[in-house]
Amino acid sequence: MLSTARVASRRISSSNAKKSFATVVEAAGYKVSAVDNGEPTSSVTILAKAGPRYESKTGVAQVLKNFAFKNTSQRSALGLVRETELYGGVLSTSLTREHIAYTADFLRGDESFFVDALASSLTSTRFTRYELEESVIPAVASESTHAISDPANQALEIAHALAFRSGLGSPLFIPVQKSDLTAEDVKSYAESAFAKDNVAILGTGIDQATLQKLVEKYLGSAPATTGNKIAAPTKTTYFGGESRVQHSEHSHGALQTLFIGYGLASAVTPELAILASHLSTVPSVKWSKGVSPLAATLPEGASASVVLLPYSDAALFGLLIQAPTAEKAKEAGKVAYQALKDAAAGNVKKEELAAASAKAKFLATAATESREGLVSAYGPQLISGAASSLLSVADSFSKVDASSFTKATSTLLKSKPTFVAVGDTHHLPYPDEIGL
Repeated sequence: MLSTARVASRRISSSNAKKSFATVVEAAGYKVSAVDNGEPTSSVTILAKAGPRYESKTGVAQVLKNFAFKNTSQRSALGLVRETELYGGVLSTSLTREHIAYTADFLRGDESFFVDALASSLTSTRFTRYELEESVIPAVASESTHAISDPANQALEIAHALAFRSGLGSPLFIPVQKSDLTAEDVKSYAESAFAKDNVAILGTGIDQATLQKLVEKYLGSAPATTGNKIAAPTKTTYFGGESRVQHSEHSHGALQTLFIGYGLASAVTPELAILASHLSTVPSVKWSKGVSPLAATLPEGASASVVLLPYSDAALFGLLIQAPTAEKAKEAGKVAYQALKDAAAGNVKKEELAAASAKAKFLATAATESREGLVSAYGPQLISGAASSLLSVADSFSKVDASSFTKATSTLLKSKPTFVAVGDTHHLPYPDEIGL
């Protein structure tokens, strides 16, 4: 049975290798790539290195993201809404610490309108003051308030600040007041962020030649650069540290939250992905408890989620622990850290490592079956001009053995931990109380 599974794994890897963004073409000065597997719907994403890591003023990246699909020189915001609904498509934006994405999802055959809509938002948004004050700022404030009210999000925000300080430590969500940013600030940032060499255009469910022609048609007249280039990021350094945040008086019923993490000043390695799969408490069979070393030992009511956040030159790995009481959070924290120490000490059985490796390989390849996963996996590579195939990603997990896994894990734990406690800080544990 095991040999059959291995054969199936190789077949899946080989077939999925065809679905890659390895072919990149230049169109109107932009890097463009697409994959078409005959889907009835299509998607086009414009991805720019314009996240908080690169921002000129705190909060401008989040404001720019919320300025998408407002009034442009081609059409009004209301007109865009009406036309998009007429076509039955969806326009959306997303923000990470490194990238802003403008995405259009639509029925196959409607690509001309939606590439035009994306292009106009990229190059001719008016950035009016009244839209900033009446629409964008309220949306940013609401988005930020909602995000930070979740103790898990709050813990991760603090963890990034502790781990990386500036750059990747810049806040993803920040309540921006009207006096903090002007429409000119946002316009200036957009002009530098959307320079052609800072943008990649990805399509799914659309022929690459078709996408290339549409990009040339609607973005061909866009200037290559405005002269204001996006600020080059400083090389990421991992610091670590500790922070404790007391729940506000309005947080009754919120879960007690701990984050125990470590950072790398380098890209994610296969060993780190396998460690994440080894510790993950998400079962492979519905209603089962799973065989993770954490799943069977966590106290009742407590949870431990593995966090693995990859960036271009860094990574943040950790365990996000939540429980209804500080006592259970402390107990879960001890269990979670012990599981990390066991992995670093080489106390992972051969069959456990093989299972974790297979799970990591599956998750990495399965993620690219979705449009969001493809953009996340290949978008940053396209901007840098170094896209890889799914086969090379799958092969990287096969090269990990017990020695390299133990060495990578032990090296990770030798660095200064990032420890965050959010909740009842009078009773939540300190790092030394859970063994750090």
